[in-house]
Amino acid sequence: MQPGSSGEWIAHLLASDPPRHKSLVMTLCGDAIAPHGGAFWLGSMIELLSPLGVSDRLVRTSVFRLVQEGWLIASREGRRSRYVLAPQALPRFERANRRIYAAPGLHWDGRWSFVLAPNGSIDADLRTLLRKELEWEGFAMLATGVMAHPAPDRDTLREILARTGATGKVFVFEAAELPGAGSRPLPELVGDGWDLSGVIASYRQFIDTFTPVLARLAENPGIKPQDAFAIRSPLIHAYRRVQLHDPMLPVELLPDPWPGSDAYELARNIYRLTYAQAELHIMAKLLEEDDTTPGASSDFHDRFGGLD
Repeated sequence: MQPGSSGEWIAHLLASDPPRHKSLVMTLCGDAIAPHGGAFWLGSMIELLSPLGVSDRLVRTSVFRLVQEGWLIASREGRRSRYVLAPQALPRFERANRRIYAAPGLHWDGRWSFVLAPNGSIDADLRTLLRKELEWEGFAMLATGVMAHPAPDRDTLREILARTGATGKVFVFEAAELPGAGSRPLPELVGDGWDLSGVIASYRQFIDTFTPVLARLAENPGIKPQDAFAIRSPLIHAYRRVQLHDPMLPVELLPDPWPGSDAYELARNIYRLTYAQAELHIMAKLLEEDDTTPGASSDFHDRFGGLD
């Protein structure tokens, strides 16, 4: 962290690694808006993003694009615009939140899960959509029409197949190494399916960037609500950007040491030190536009293994 106030540090962080504004709005929707009913007035979002260096115009443009892409639903009341997380987008937000705030540490049972779509079994549009959705969940394409992961979330896989219209059109099965067949060890399939070097480098960069933040918070515990929000939001934005590219492989198949574990501990510790004061700032801005805004939901307090 650079010397000076929190505001100076935030300005330095945003200047050194400027976030995409639409992506930052998405981060706030998941981290700050979803726990409070999943709706916001445009004025509140503008107020929240102002200390992060995002102009009124950029907020409006970002929100408009998210509406076009089906993430948000817009409505108007006079000259004011209200937005709510779209029902069809909620599963994506929920899946992202489970990954971001849950501790890493999946274990492997020695089996792999495959999604197989032979040539001609599905059309090109569905094949592209299914590949995109499965890759977002950490699957690797081992060959044309062959996607695999050693420990996928089965409920999420079923939801993806149903939502994309692929249920009953592709083969979904598990496989294990055949004893005595002279097979290469199945753990080696990780090297064929994923290049983890970029994920490792990103986790290490995250650790280098935010380790000084934790030290400063420990030295100055009396942080103001706006400053807490201005730390919590870039923290989650940076962690989300790295973590959602992590294929979430079982610990037995990861390099040792795995920097994702240290990154999670760092994010959790900073979040715990900033969330309460940041919530005061979030609620103040949301209540300015809507005095019926609910407090944080119960699952919010389960983030990072429990905030209290």
